[in-house]
Amino acid sequence: MALVEETSVKVALETEASPDVPEGKTDYPFTASNSIYTAILSRNEAVKDAKRLKNFLELRDKYVHKKVLFEDPLFPPNDSSLWYSSKFPIEFEWKRPTEICDNPQFIIDGASRTDICQGELGDCWLLAAIACLTLNDKLLYRVIPSDQSFTENYAGIFHFQFWRYGEWVDVVVDDRIPTSNNQLVFTKSFRKNEFWSALLEKAYAKLHGSYEALKGGNTLEAMEDFTGGVTEFFEMSEAPKELYKIMKKALERGSLMGCSIDVSQHHTTLYLCSDGLSILSLSQALLPSHCETETANGLVRGHAYSITALEEVRIPVQMDKQQSILLYSPYRISFEDFKKNFTKLEICNLTPDTLLDDRSHSWTVAVNEGRWVRGSSAGGCRNFPDTFWTNPQYRMRLYEEDDDPDDPEHVACTVMVALMQKGRRKDRSKGAKLYTIGFSIYEMIGSQQHLQKDFFLYNASKAKCKSYINLREVSERFCLPPGEYVIIPSTFDPHEEGEFILRVFSEKNNRAKANKEIEQDDIEVQKEKKEKPKPQQPDEESGEHKMFRAIYQQIAGEDMQICANELKVVMKRVLEKRECCHDPSFLMPDPPSSLVPTMSTDGTGKLNLQEFKHLWSKIKAWQLIFKKYDKDKSSTISSFEMRNAVNDAGFRLNNQLYDIITMRYADEHLNIDFDSFICCFVRLEGMFSKYTLDF
Repeated sequence: MALVEETSVKVALETEASPDVPEGKTDYPFTASNSIYTAILSRNEAVKDAKRLKNFLELRDKYVHKKVLFEDPLFPPNDSSLWYSSKFPIEFEWKRPTEICDNPQFIIDGASRTDICQGELGDCWLLAAIACLTLNDKLLYRVIPSDQSFTENYAGIFHFQFWRYGEWVDVVVDDRIPTSNNQLVFTKSFRKNEFWSALLEKAYAKLHGSYEALKGGNTLEAMEDFTGGVTEFFEMSEAPKELYKIMKKALERGSLMGCSIDVSQHHTTLYLCSDGLSILSLSQALLPSHCETETANGLVRGHAYSITALEEVRIPVQMDKQQSILLYSPYRISFEDFKKNFTKLEICNLTPDTLLDDRSHSWTVAVNEGRWVRGSSAGGCRNFPDTFWTNPQYRMRLYEEDDDPDDPEHVACTVMVALMQKGRRKDRSKGAKLYTIGFSIYEMIGSQQHLQKDFFLYNASKAKCKSYINLREVSERFCLPPGEYVIIPSTFDPHEEGEFILRVFSEKNNRAKANKEIEQDDIEVQKEKKEKPKPQQPDEESGEHKMFRAIYQQIAGEDMQICANELKVVMKRVLEKRECCHDPSFLMPDPPSSLVPTMSTDGTGKLNLQEFKHLWSKIKAWQLIFKKYDKDKSSTISSFEMRNAVNDAGFRLNNQLYDIITMRYADEHLNIDFDSFICCFVRLEGMFSKYTLDF
């Protein structure tokens, strides 16, 4: 009996809490002095800007020498950089800081959370992450290079660095900022002549295509872009008993933390205290000047807060300790009230070390890039058994168990799996939204092949994420016995197309890579070798073959060879006498034009009798394969089944080629008809024939 696994789903709400706004290669290696920061280093420590040939210093020096202010052609001061859906109800004028005030400064007396005041854009989730960033100079000046100013070597050009899907990128911008009535419209500092936060927001907007693309989000997303760390997400209604310890440990380790209240949350009473209590400090500098969702006690639903401090202080009267929260001046509330009123807690750790353990570990990381392609490798979750197996598969080998395991009787390997979907915010202008994503882990032994449908029908997952959720990244920590596993990342629903990266952190030097069809790094294609059939003797010719020869001789003419047009006539007449899944309409000019040069071995561009017999035997075999998967007699097969059909024909392809086949030959309903099926197989036959000859 096939196994049934329950897949749960959660919905994460984005935070924005803004006034009513219409919807709508440079090298900067970072060397960490402490191993706690190793997770913020990417596989490639070089910071890249794929759109630029010159690095920031070269550009700056060029414009300083020319005595001309830099103007960014990739993020111009016009509507395309502001919005994509509808116009803001504000008349903008783009100005440089030197045009806004006297004596503009990049950073005054160090960057702090008070330098971040939200403007007319619903990006409090970003600003909460920036506020957290200001608490850690190592992280802050990794994102905001400090060697920038409006005096020394000023040329109207600035740059910022973000972790982007496995590597650090350098984003260069000019200093023209949107203003209205000579005031900054978006993020600003409380000091009128300080501009680092406004320029950082502009660089982040450029990274995502526009300012509007920053409207609404989750703090974890920006935290991760500032650190390259590992994220954790807690629903307060399901918070662990050790939550206070987790939060305290997170702050001690330099983790970034934020929290928020869902808009739909029913707010309860907060008890204000006047005594010195243990405090959790949340930055209030991010609150907009006015907001309709503000509660009676000063908190804002749908708003993101940065968590900046956690301490324990004795209460003078009771002489004991109490866990409580300070909302950045002047409120103080108990920790219990914090759990009652806030709905989610977001933590970005610099390493995958657990926050319930005092030990720190050295971690290795494997990063795999992949994508889900509609109709081919976007199979959805386990609730869709007919297509789940077509999702990308990543093999994970755990060789060594942890040092000092918690339970010596049960050795295990600690791994953390993090699945991140790529580019959804940047593609908002095209209607993109975050998918609901998750992953499952299955134990397997020795298989290098893409695991088939039956494997997942009769084998339960060894581990999986707690739930599928619409966050940019879903992560989970596991303790698994040493062995071989396969990780299946997927969207909740099938047919959802997008790119992702899968990071696997482990305490030991284990391996995680794509579960390839065969072990090759390049073309990764293979044709099964089959014994050549013995040549048929003339007296053994069947009636069908005699008929075939007679037709061939009649059509081939004096040269006894068949060109593309003649091939069309021959095959049409032969197929008419056979039961066919589909009428031979595939014999249009394109298929014969492809067939003849593919099957011709003498370079003439024509087929002799033996070559045509070989072609005909192939088509008969492919026809049987097609009928096998055309179970509903619709004269089409599902694009998901094409993988099996290709395998049955003896072809072995990598996942990228299966995706290409779907995109090239499937119709809008993700079906492949007999015409397209034959055309695809002919092209594969030609590719493999050339591949075999070349090698």
